[in-house]
Amino acid sequence: SRQKGNTKTFLLWLGALIIGAILGWAGPAPLNDFFNFIATVFTRLFQFIAVPTIALAVITTLSKLGAQKDTRRIFAHALGYTLLTTFAAAVVGLLLYLWIEPSNLPAEAIGAGASAVPLDKVGSLSYADHFLQVIPNNMLQPFLAGNVLSVLFIAASVGLGLAFMPESENRAVLLKGIAGLQELLFTLIRGLMKILPFGILAFSAQLAAQIEAGVIVGALGKYVAVVMGGNLIQFFIVLPLFLLLRGINPVRTLAKMSPAVLMALFTKSSAATLPVTMDTAEQRLGIRKEVARFVLPICTTINMNGCAAFILV
Repeated sequence: SRQKGNTKTFLLWLGALIIGAILGWAGPAPLNDFFNFIATVFTRLFQFIAVPTIALAVITTLSKLGAQKDTRRIFAHALGYTLLTTFAAAVVGLLLYLWIEPSNLPAEAIGAGASAVPLDKVGSLSYADHFLQVIPNNMLQPFLAGNVLSVLFIAASVGLGLAFMPESENRAVLLKGIAGLQELLFTLIRGLMKILPFGILAFSAQLAAQIEAGVIVGALGKYVAVVMGGNLIQFFIVLPLFLLLRGINPVRTLAKMSPAVLMALFTKSSAATLPVTMDTAEQRLGIRKEVARFVLPICTTINMNGCAAFILV
């Protein structure tokens, strides 16, 4: 019964994807504006849930695992996987760059976004400054600004503090309250998942309209080919090889994780996609909660394969 439900859900998403692409490609401007509005609403809703989801997931997991040996092993595996896949993505991007050899970009393409860059700050920040920006000087600012690394820092501190805190009634009350908030968030996430087909329809239409509106040619087109080609090779070849080496079926994994993959594709934000990623990993792929809620928020901020290839190119 559950397998049939998953199949129906996948077919519904696929239908929304195809219909949205057709409407976005051939639809009139007012319809595209409507789809843009719906897509923005869905992105904002998931961003709204993402930051507290990251914080509560790390706090609850570390409060249980913080004092156990498994925590170091799980974190070491996540960090090792992140470094290996990031290095692989950069290598793929470099090889494609050397093969396609895109020429220099035209001056108008380079200067297109220059006005939005605060030139007085370019090059003035050191590595120490970047590190200091991660460490917050108050509890609320990282949540208000959406600074995911600072939120992770706060969540890890609170989680480890709870893990090593002496057993007491106060600790038990705190843990119950945090667990209750987390269940509330996951209830909201499951509610959003039920109306996700409308979001997929809007995202697909938005993407199709953007593709139809402009054709990228010349040197810029070659750069796009290098970056997109690197992403496709990483997604369809490199990452499946990592899964196969661990004895995991990549086709089955992709099918199970399709909601998160589609959400990431359209929103272009791993943080906004995180609530869907966590819910999908637990409910459809059967990942243990304590692993998913520890690894996924961390990897959302440090496992940037696409960025590694793009920045190098």
